[in-house]
Amino acid sequence: MEKMWAGRFSQALDGTADDFNASLRFDSRMYEQDIRGSMAHASMLGAQGIISTEDAALIIQTLGEILQDLKDGNLTFDEGGEDIHMFVEAELTHRIGEVGKRLHTARSRNDQVALDLRLYLRDETMGIIEQLRGLLTVLADSAERYADTIMPGYTHLQRAQPVTLGHHLMAYAMMFIRDIERMTDAVCRMNYSPLGCCALAGTTYPTDRRAVAQKLGFDGVTLNSLDGVSDRDFCLELMNAYATAMMHLSRFSEEIVLWCSWEFRFVELSDAYSTGSSIMPQKKNPDMAELIRGKTGRTYGNLMALYTTLKGLPLAYNKDMQEDKEAVFDSVDTLKMCLSVFTPMLATMKVHPERMRQAAAGGFINATDCADYLVKKGMAFRTAYKITGELVALCIREGTDLEHLPLETYREHSELFDTDLYDAIRLENCVAKRSSEGGTAPDSVRAQIAYVRQFLG
Repeated sequence: MEKMWAGRFSQALDGTADDFNASLRFDSRMYEQDIRGSMAHASMLGAQGIISTEDAALIIQTLGEILQDLKDGNLTFDEGGEDIHMFVEAELTHRIGEVGKRLHTARSRNDQVALDLRLYLRDETMGIIEQLRGLLTVLADSAERYADTIMPGYTHLQRAQPVTLGHHLMAYAMMFIRDIERMTDAVCRMNYSPLGCCALAGTTYPTDRRAVAQKLGFDGVTLNSLDGVSDRDFCLELMNAYATAMMHLSRFSEEIVLWCSWEFRFVELSDAYSTGSSIMPQKKNPDMAELIRGKTGRTYGNLMALYTTLKGLPLAYNKDMQEDKEAVFDSVDTLKMCLSVFTPMLATMKVHPERMRQAAAGGFINATDCADYLVKKGMAFRTAYKITGELVALCIREGTDLEHLPLETYREHSELFDTDLYDAIRLENCVAKRSSEGGTAPDSVRAQIAYVRQFLG
């Protein structure tokens, strides 16, 4: 196939160099966005009298037919094609001849690919946001179910204070809300059309860039043609948002891996989201959670790869920028795939409340409440802290816990202790009293759930 740019050259491109240069194998996924952009461009060319309205109508009609044929599988991508832009233009010219060659008037592949990538990422990010909303729904439903389920809260992976499972789940809900907001914000900043910037300097034709932008659902146009073709900030912003969402999924997956272990036994994953061992018949492995945790590194690597690619590029377009697509496509695919597995895995996960309550009973996680009991009776916190620490050390030596330590022993350390102490350090009361906004008390958790449902609309 003759290259569209072959006029300047007297020798064909070396076969290996041609393969090295080509991007159709990965940018073909943007065919719908490329054709939508070309249809809007052709409509503008006709409206502005740059080409005839008849030619514009034929181009738009034929592009629509090409789009449908690609969707139906009646047209396949030519392996010898250079990129999606040249493939579509070549197919258009093949079908309608000379008229098809008019489409590329007043544009360049530089602004065309910048447009396609914005359209593609806008479409894909809206889909990812819907997946995150689905995950938030599962989290809200589960948190409601377990708003009163007591479990140990941890710092340094050491039992620290009692919380509820509903509270723990809501912590992740807040992370995923921020992910949605981060992506939405990035899409808003990206939503400006670069089409009409041409190669780098604009065009001599009387184009109407804003009409094209409006037709394609953009909020406006990029205001500097050099920036319009060379900007990939929107890729970096979205890839950062994707990587952050993956980090949140990874943290959650790490906890699920721990909770599934026999050492914890807080939860059990459905057989549909677990695997076995090739040699140990007793094993039930949380491989989906582990894979999500592992795949997070891909999104970090993709982000750093693109930062490194862009860091030394002079204005305007450089072929290095072709490297943006595989990185950003992989991040999109990875996050979508992980969400499609994580959400139903969480929805079908079986919780063992009795194991959580049993774990919460150990580890002296009501020690802060014991100190607070003394503070509320007038003792300085640091004094109360020291006395409680001594009581914990005593319990460890004697193999008991604060709830079963005799009152006489307590009173040896402070006359402020009385029978109401045992109510104060009962785990259910420890949780219920933490009713400050955002706290772990069931009513506070339900307020957080209401916030998430309001966010979801």
